[in-house]
Amino acid sequence: MCGIAGLINRKMERENGARIRRGIVLQSDRGNGLGAGYAAYGIYPKFADFYALHVMSEDAAGMFEAEKFLKENFTLHFAEDIPLWNKKITDCPLCRRYFVEPQGDKMELLRPGINEDDYTIEKVMEINAGNSKAFVFSSGKNMGVFKGVGTPADIYDFFRLDEYEGYIWLAHNRFPTNTPGWWGGAHPFNLLRYSIVHNGEISSYGINRRYLEGFGYLCRMQTDSEVIAYLLDLLIRRHGLSIYDAAAVLAPPYWSSVEREEPPELQDRLVTLKVIYESAMLNGPFAVLAAFDGGLFSITDNTKLRPMTVGLAGDCSFYASEVSALYEMEAGLERVFTPRAGQPYAVFLSSGGEEGAVGNQKAYYGKRRV
Repeated sequence: MCGIAGLINRKMERENGARIRRGIVLQSDRGNGLGAGYAAYGIYPKFADFYALHVMSEDAAGMFEAEKFLKENFTLHFAEDIPLWNKKITDCPLCRRYFVEPQGDKMELLRPGINEDDYTIEKVMEINAGNSKAFVFSSGKNMGVFKGVGTPADIYDFFRLDEYEGYIWLAHNRFPTNTPGWWGGAHPFNLLRYSIVHNGEISSYGINRRYLEGFGYLCRMQTDSEVIAYLLDLLIRRHGLSIYDAAAVLAPPYWSSVEREEPPELQDRLVTLKVIYESAMLNGPFAVLAAFDGGLFSITDNTKLRPMTVGLAGDCSFYASEVSALYEMEAGLERVFTPRAGQPYAVFLSSGGEEGAVGNQKAYYGKRRV
């Protein structure tokens, strides 16, 4: 049932959240008021080199404990309360943001040779597992997640998102079915550069969670969607897979489909990924829209039991659960289509790297040696 919306400007021209708000609010029947949220990239240009940690706490004591921990383990460059419109939602946690930088000596004490990303993740996991009242819900650079219990219109107004400008936006309207509706369980889910919104159910959650725990990821947000963000970080950042290979891990093609793939090298590649990453496969009906600091891409299950549509117009691309939401974000769409089941569709920023603006998986493999 959940609603999904996303937009990206490939030339990194920033805009406020007005269009993404229209796209997700139109899908109001896809939620029940128990969760909504947004993610935006490019919103903190003055602090772009620092990790922007968004922290929620149920009371001042929990926030004090979290802030004390951050000061002990990072160089804190700036901190403030996240601006809120408390007249919109009054029963809410405390929300603060911290712009931090890992300290080299603290990193070496934790584990010699550890990089800044892994260090930051370990400390985020430590807060979320050890602080009973506070948790980090956004940890990337020059980006932020804003989410909570309410409708998409409520959350947008509550976090005053018309005051932010970004070149990538994600939005979600939640209809929880088998997990609780609470502030930490709302979407998007974020870890460092990756943020995801998800429609559907991950019936492989238990296997995925145990697999991730073997690599140091701790799942504490009480919802199956959390594992998707962590798997993207593991597969792409830590293991060096491309987005298209990561998608083939999360939504692997059926064996009968693999046998028909061309060239033969692609068959070998897909078989290798299926065998090595069997425990990372997502099972169940799902549609995922994922953002990172270089672009935006969608993934669906191989039967496409949850919808995903794409619209293109000039330098902008739009994703949504419904075609009507695409036109709500951009009336002058030049092309509208539905990605094939199990096939990711990615749009990259102009500075997004060697993959350029390749859209589908076939085009990607056609441009590179497998």
